[in-house]
This record gives sequence, C-alpha cells and structure tokens, in this order.
Amino acid sequence: MSMPKSSSHHAPSGLLRERTAGGHGKVTNIELFFDLVFVYGVTQLSHTLLHDLSLIGAAHVLLLFLAVWWVWIFTGWVTNWLDPDRIAVRAMMLALTFAGLLLSASLPQAFGERGLLFAGAYVTMQVGRSLFMVWALHRGGTASQRTNFVRILLWLCMAGACWLIGAWQDGAPRFLWWIAALGIEYLGPAAYFFVPGLGRSTTADWDVEGGHFAERCSLFVIIALGESLVVTGSSFAESSAMADAAPAFVAAFLGCVAMWWIYFDLGAERGSRAIRHAADPGRTARLAYTYLHLPIVAGIVVSAVGDELSLSHPHARCELPAAIVLIGGPLLYLLGNALFKMTAGRCPFPLSHLVGLVLLALLAVPALQLSVFWLATLTTVVLLVVAVWETLSLRGVRRRLATHAGHG
Repeated sequence: MSMPKSSSHHAPSGLLRERTAGGHGKVTNIELFFDLVFVYGVTQLSHTLLHDLSLIGAAHVLLLFLAVWWVWIFTGWVTNWLDPDRIAVRAMMLALTFAGLLLSASLPQAFGERGLLFAGAYVTMQVGRSLFMVWALHRGGTASQRTNFVRILLWLCMAGACWLIGAWQDGAPRFLWWIAALGIEYLGPAAYFFVPGLGRSTTADWDVEGGHFAERCSLFVIIALGESLVVTGSSFAESSAMADAAPAFVAAFLGCVAMWWIYFDLGAERGSRAIRHAADPGRTARLAYTYLHLPIVAGIVVSAVGDELSLSHPHARCELPAAIVLIGGPLLYLLGNALFKMTAGRCPFPLSHLVGLVLLALLAVPALQLSVFWLATLTTVVLLVVAVWETLSLRGVRRRLATHAGHG
C-alpha cells in the first residue's frame, strides 16, 4: 500500500494528519469504533469454519479471511495519513463502518445467497476509500501524491470488477473469479502498483508514521484474541456438563494467554521501535505488518475454532479435520510471529519459536490416537513453553528497552 511521502514536520494540510519527527500519532476513537465491526467479522469467520471443517469449507473461509484482513489493513494505511478528527474523514470512516457491518453479516453465506452483498460491500469499501483519498489529496496534497493513489484506485477497480463478476456466478466459477480478484489486490503492493503510463511507486514514497501503524496492527491482534476469549467463554457457558468442560476451558484460556504473551511481551514493542526508527518505514510496514501479520491473525482464528471443539467434544477421538485445526492454529501463529520478529527486528529466526514449531509438527504423529482435549492441551503446553523460553532468553533485551524508555 503506498502512502504519500511527508517531511519530518508539517502542519495539517486539508484532511491530512500533522506529522512531527519522532512523534507517535494517536489511534483515535473513530478508528477503534471502525474496528468493532471486525470483532463481529472475525467471529463470523471462526463460526463459518467450525460449521464446515471440510477442504472446500476451509478454502472458502481462507479466501474470506484474506479479504477481511485486506480491507482492514488498507483502511489502516489510509488513516495513518488522514486525520480522523476532521469531519469529512469521520464521515468516510462511518460509511466504511456501515459497509463493513454489511460485509461481516454476509460472510457465512458469501458463497451462497449473499455473494452479491459481500462483493458489493467489499468493493464499495476498497474503491470508495481510494476515491476519497484522491479527493483529500486534491485538497491538500501534491500531483505526485494524487498519482500515487490513482494507481491504487486503478488496481482496486480492476479487482473490483472480478469481485462483482464472481458474485453473479455460482459454485466454482464464483470461487475462481474471487481468487483472481484477491490475487490482483495482494499482488498490488508487491508490484508497487505499476500502471502503464503512470509508472510505479517506490518504498521511499510509502512514508508511514510507524508508531501509529504498529499500534493499529497490534490492536487487530487484540481483536482476534478477544474473539477467541468470547468463543471460549460462550462455549463453556453453554456446556451441559461444565465439570467435563472445565479442564478444556482452563487449557483454552492458558493457550490464549500464551498467544498474548508471545506477541505482546516484547514482540509488539520491538516491532514498533523498529518501524519508528527504520530508514524505510514503508518497506517494513508492507512486509512485516501488511503481509506477515496475516498468519498471526489467521492462527488465532483457527485456534479459536480448536478451542470450541475441545470445549464441546473434549472426550471425542480426534479426527483429521479437528487435528489439523488444533495443531494448525498454533503452528500458523508461531510461524507468523517468528517471521514478523525476524523481519521487523532484523534478528535470526527465534530458536524458541523454531523448537515450538518442531514440537507441534511432532504432535501430528499421535494426534489421531488422542482425544480432542488432550491434543488441545498439548498444543497449549507448547505455546506456554515458547512464551516462557522467550521471556527468559530476552531478559537482557527487556532491561535495555526499560532503560531506553526511562531515558525517553
């Protein structure tokens, strides 16, 4: 996603945020209000996967998840530049919130009778937001900045045509058209939004306020973890045999705690510091946050499905779909965290995460011989081991961060 380049300090121009060198733009209440829609969206995705643990069902949910993440992260890029306290920007955000609510409501039937509602809401959000940005830059930006967003707009219009054509199809044709649409959108930043006659962007043009952008992405991780807690609490409350479900409830909660710890103990802060001090923050934002946060959030969503399975059928023998969910969720989460930390912090692949990934892979051997509860418990133990290992191994880093914070 490209953003117009800014100077180290400028007064707000038109609808743009004020930027100060070394500053940290606050996340505003309207941005948090917009995020509430995606609490619902993430819940819809996890329930949709739970009700169809087939290969086709998983493929459908994966495509929908990629679309939900993409519309959210593109909005995060735009609000990093626009000033959400301006009335026009607030109006745009509220319109996006309404469209996002429609999109989230349509998710379970996106490949059924509500395909046009899903595609229409999605395209409206992507294209409408880009049109607004071109208009906002016309009021306060430069010609090169507007050209930058014209490129983005053209890519999203091309993808939007595929989304809408797919919505008028049924079955496999819809899926294929939507794969093509998603492919166009995900290829855009990697191709620097190249348009014949308009050229392409460069990472030097993608100037983001790193602290704000890192905080926005960490808040989406909180959204996903919050949805996991909601699933855990609701499933336990609805259980007809709470005594049987209690151990699974504790294991699910500890798994969620371990996930929080692995990302937020030091990873989120180190990533925020890295992007704030990066010579090319746009490159870091594109790879470490736009792309590599995908497996992190996906891992939480899949793990929430595993938690619900362990609470509703703790003593059932693991079948293949359940085993894939119970192991795959934590595996995706650890892999995403490792790649994020390695990319943002420019450090080696964390040994604790590597060991955790190996242990999760080894659990695949006895998985089908275990009950759902015991497999879920063992994956939680792996996550706790990784969390404790990283905490102990990075004590020196923690002290340095505390020292720098005190000096700051």
